[in-house]
Amino acid sequence: MHPKKTQKSNRKIRVGISIGDYNGIGLEVIIKTFSDARMMDVCTPIVYGNLNLVNAYKKSLNVSDFSFFSIKDAAQANPKKANLVEVWDDDAIITFGESKSDAGQKSFLSLEAATKDLASNKIDVLVTAPINKNNIQSEYFSFPGHTEYLANYANEDFPLMILTHGELRVGTITGHVAIKDVASQITEEVILKKIEVMHKTLQQDFSIAHPKIAVLGLNPHSGDNGTIGSEEKEVIIPALKKAEKKGTLVFGPFAADGFFGSPGYKNFDGILAMYHDQGLAPFKTISFDEGVNFTSGLPIVRTSPDHGTAYDIAGLGIASASSFRNAVFSAIDIFKNRKLNKTLIENALSKA
Repeated sequence: MHPKKTQKSNRKIRVGISIGDYNGIGLEVIIKTFSDARMMDVCTPIVYGNLNLVNAYKKSLNVSDFSFFSIKDAAQANPKKANLVEVWDDDAIITFGESKSDAGQKSFLSLEAATKDLASNKIDVLVTAPINKNNIQSEYFSFPGHTEYLANYANEDFPLMILTHGELRVGTITGHVAIKDVASQITEEVILKKIEVMHKTLQQDFSIAHPKIAVLGLNPHSGDNGTIGSEEKEVIIPALKKAEKKGTLVFGPFAADGFFGSPGYKNFDGILAMYHDQGLAPFKTISFDEGVNFTSGLPIVRTSPDHGTAYDIAGLGIASASSFRNAVFSAIDIFKNRKLNKTLIENALSKA
């Protein structure tokens, strides 16, 4: 037996974490998650931020029984502790519940540092705390959200935002897009590509051999055969037929208004909604505070909690860490599944 190989195979997964908007609940749920020492049994957390900021945040929340191990580089991470990479030196003034430009700037610096370390394999997965999509905007970040930023960084044109909790997985054909622009962005090409990405991620990241995918319609009652809009007949149905010819188990389009109202949605491994709120509103009704946002279609693993900055409860110490904790667990599971499936494919090819 070779000790070096054994050590590598037993290495805990390094979870990189960006802090998001420090005037929201991001740092609160991060601290609450890793205050449980058992988390260090399953991963090595590496948070990107600033120790002075964290200490001020802890003081505001009266947290005295938790501390980070401060490091300058992710390579220095202690596998038995919650680590904090010092990304900037200047202090930040916390004003809970307020949108501030400095908080937006710092949230980007944290994200940028974590993303660079992910690209250079200093961390294995990325978990992002919520940003304010307005105050983070700058010449360096001009994207609707994390999904688009990471897709651009990875040079991928078709990322797929998937909200997942247990056996429920909901993706969106269009992402952070204004309602008035949704219909124009729904094309056969986009639908087919998102079905392909969903199919691949269900196999590779969730280890489902023959996934069944449901697709929702765009219009009320899925257009009522063209009576209420023509997108189903002219775009969505032709795309589904082409996907079926490729051997994909895809079904629909289903009328969105009643789809989640019956247990039938549980018969599918993945569900594709046409736009953001069509999929996320029912998902969060079913799984809020427990769900996870996973960006599929990228060569890296990134997850986040399914909530935002939650300014309305920031600083009160009452935020639930369940969604963030689940995001950490999901990132670890997806990383392991992806690695295992890659090994299985390589072994099968070597025997062919």
